[in-house]
Amino acid sequence: MNENVMYLVPLLGVVGLIVMAIKSAWVSKQDAGDKNMQELAGYIADGAMAFLKAEWKVLSIFVVFAAALLAYSGTIHEVHGKEIHSSWVISIAFIIGAVFSATAGYIGMRVATKANVRTTQAARTSLKQALKVSFTGGTVMGLGVAGLAVLGLGGLFIVFLKIFNVIGENGVNAIHMKTAIEVLTGFSLGAESIALFARVGGGIYTKAADVGADLVGKVEAGIPEDDVRNPATIADNVGDNVGDVAGMGADLFGSYVATILATMVLGQEITVTDKFGGMSPILLPMVICGLGILFSIVGTWFVTIKDEKSNVQNALNMGNWSSMILTVIASYFVVNWMLPDTLSLRGYEFSKLNVFLAIVVGTVVGAIMSIVTEYYTAMGKKPVLSIIQQSSTGHATNIIGGLSVGMKSTVIPILTLAAGIMASYYFAGLYGVAIAAAGMMATTAMQLAIDAFGPIADNAGGIAEMSQLPPEVRERTDNLDAVGNTTAATGKGFAIASAALTSLALFAAFVGIAGISAIDIYKAPVLAGLFVGGMIPFIFSALCIQAVGKAAMDMVQEVRRQFREIPGIMEYKAKPEYEKCVAISTKASIREMMMPGAIALITPVLVGFVFGPEVLGGLLAGVTVSGVLMGIFQSNAGGAWDNAKKSFEKGVLINGEMFYKKSEPHKASVTGDTVGDPFKDTSGPSMNILIKLMSIVSLVIAPYIAVVGTSGHEGNVIKEQYKLNINGVEMSFTSKAQLDSALAANVKDVAELKGNYAVDGAHSSVVFSVKHIITSTRGSINIDSGYVNLENANGPKIFVQLDMTSLNTQNSMRDSHLKDKPEFFDVAKFKKASFEATSIEKNTAEPGKYAYTAKGKLTMKGVTKDVELRFNYIGISAQEWEGKKVDVAGFEGETTINQKDFGMDGEEVRIEFTLEAGQNK
Repeated sequence: MNENVMYLVPLLGVVGLIVMAIKSAWVSKQDAGDKNMQELAGYIADGAMAFLKAEWKVLSIFVVFAAALLAYSGTIHEVHGKEIHSSWVISIAFIIGAVFSATAGYIGMRVATKANVRTTQAARTSLKQALKVSFTGGTVMGLGVAGLAVLGLGGLFIVFLKIFNVIGENGVNAIHMKTAIEVLTGFSLGAESIALFARVGGGIYTKAADVGADLVGKVEAGIPEDDVRNPATIADNVGDNVGDVAGMGADLFGSYVATILATMVLGQEITVTDKFGGMSPILLPMVICGLGILFSIVGTWFVTIKDEKSNVQNALNMGNWSSMILTVIASYFVVNWMLPDTLSLRGYEFSKLNVFLAIVVGTVVGAIMSIVTEYYTAMGKKPVLSIIQQSSTGHATNIIGGLSVGMKSTVIPILTLAAGIMASYYFAGLYGVAIAAAGMMATTAMQLAIDAFGPIADNAGGIAEMSQLPPEVRERTDNLDAVGNTTAATGKGFAIASAALTSLALFAAFVGIAGISAIDIYKAPVLAGLFVGGMIPFIFSALCIQAVGKAAMDMVQEVRRQFREIPGIMEYKAKPEYEKCVAISTKASIREMMMPGAIALITPVLVGFVFGPEVLGGLLAGVTVSGVLMGIFQSNAGGAWDNAKKSFEKGVLINGEMFYKKSEPHKASVTGDTVGDPFKDTSGPSMNILIKLMSIVSLVIAPYIAVVGTSGHEGNVIKEQYKLNINGVEMSFTSKAQLDSALAANVKDVAELKGNYAVDGAHSSVVFSVKHIITSTRGSINIDSGYVNLENANGPKIFVQLDMTSLNTQNSMRDSHLKDKPEFFDVAKFKKASFEATSIEKNTAEPGKYAYTAKGKLTMKGVTKDVELRFNYIGISAQEWEGKKVDVAGFEGETTINQKDFGMDGEEVRIEFTLEAGQNK
């Protein structure tokens, strides 16, 4: 078995981190400008680090508490008799995920607060140099996030394989692999938990400062954006870092990890024979994302321009597209090398070529989402121009126009997502959906580099304005900033698309582990869960927006106070108290992020344990659909409002007349931008974390709620074990003792059976259940013929012949696979199977369950093995058919066989049967 590919994954992460360190050192060596510029940059850096320290202080308490709960849950190995495959090690994985997520944000924050002032200084030279510095700063962020994610996930996977002895002398142990991957979900949970608080807290911080600075500075005082006289200017620039850099870094770190993990969870259900001990479907997403880091590095080489007239957006697109195309090409060879020719997941058979096509689908969906988002948010495009036109008639029509653009912008992305889901599922089933998301996220390093470059350029422009540098410097930084606004919007569209596909994959994994075969929306509790789930993104968004509003009010009052009480600010004779505005945003963001975070973490736990897994499934479906729509709507509306406002800086033509800054239409656009700020930077981007985090929490608790139903009673899984049908009457029992008692009372003595009874195949059944790692597949086989003759001294006392061509699992593709493949039933050669019982014994080992044991031989695929069939004789019923009197005898029972004993792939199969056998009187 070739295990070395496992070590390639963390190695690729290390390569990314090494290149990150080299680029970070290059940024640090660049000229940081004059003393005044460095002082302003120092204020921004200090404010950003003050926020991070305050946030980490609170989150460290949460991490310790959550880790303790997870450690306790890992000590529970059985619930209601059902084995739970977990370990206290999940708490360690959770802590590592949280630390890595926080570290990713810290890396981005540090480099952004260094690159901003150096970009300003570079802009004094040329646009080309300013782009190089700002984009290199963004590249440090992208490689740091992707490198840490691949290193953490790949490294922990290897460690857990060793801890749980997954690979033994006989190959990979499926149960131990299940435990290892379930424990690995703790890493993703830790990453997403920190991402949620970082994104929400950072979003509240940045928009509270931004809204406060705009309302008083631009609207009331009439001073430009980023004017040094505005007390909230430093807080506004700090916010660009804590929200759009640290928050975004933690966000995409969580998305990256969750996408890979979802594919691994589904990959473990696929049983294959390959050169990696059957682990290729699990390893594939990690390898592809690791290679994505390498090609993202290559893509950065294409991001350059020639002169001042060059198009910055085209340069960024060239880097992005080159990394995506190279990753897709490499994926073809990786898939062809790693995977066997055919695979099957939950009865859905697909080829390795189809897996590659699913990756292509994911990449195309991501590209289309970015293109559509750019269209709806970029300057000069029809949607933004429509908002500009509506600004001429006032503030209200500007807001109406922005809302309309945001709502319309959901149509094409949702249709694209729907087509992508259907296409990837068609190619490779649920694994195809998951691997499509992994393909989309493979070039996260490049995507994040482009995203992070925007806030660095924004900060650079702010420093240029506050330092009162020549106009050409601000023009260059504004050029970069305008492109940055569009790339930020496209990045958010990309992230929400990935979140949608990832959540669907996580949802599929949850359904399997929770033991539910379907979610029936005709059931009132499930329908109620669906509606409640649809509501959660709205209340979550409301709390985020409300938090921005409350913090902005405090900020406005503080800025007004300083203008009022500190004489000389407007004349540049006095220095504002920047630190007080920074403190307001910090305190407000830490305080207000708690409630939205609690909703995301606690809701699935409450619903799951109180109402059971099926209702929780309905809740997740509602959250996912509603959250994706809300995320697209809010991000695009906010981005369109923002660029509508920025369009006035160069002048816009409305009804044949040019309008510029400080005009009435411009003031209306400022109001629209202020409304859109919390949309695009607080609540909108938080939607993708919300839907993924709730899915991951559900996945973690799935083993524990699989046996819990409504009102704390035993649910469907347990109840199915305690049902009995006797003579057409179905009875349910709440305990095994009640079941055994009922069986003992209704089981008859076989001694009353005299003579030969012919088996009635039309009214008999054979049902089998095959355990497939974490789920079960059920099917049936028809009985051809048979008899029961307990007085037969010279031959079998029971004989049953099965028609193997009748095998039916309610899935035609799966049926064909099971019937036709030589490693399974191969019915073209072996159409029949039979069981002969030569002795019947009273079962004294477990008399309450089954009274008798029939010992005999089962012949299947030309192989004969000894089998013991446990059964109960229910009794005789006198019937009349076509004028003839017939005694009908009834039997119920079960047995267990191992497929490998009969030359087939697979493990144990549980077989249940009911027999009706008649005798003419």
